[in-house]
Amino acid sequence: MGNEHAEIIAVITIKPEVIKGGGAPVFVVIDEKELQETSMTIEKVMDASAHEINKDTIIIVAR
Repeated sequence: MGNEHAEIIAVITIKPEVIKGGGAPVFVVIDEKELQETSMTIEKVMDASAHEINKDTIIIVAR
């Protein structure tokens, strides 16, 4: 279990102006409903985990 590596594979946000850096695709959505729907879809397709950073941003993490 000590060798487990997590990687952010996507960022979904309502506020793209607060996202800095790079390395993962950023999906910009218009509201909280679309934020939840998009993150659930990406989570399923990528077989990964969604984690809410705050009410405006969710990250998708692969382990």
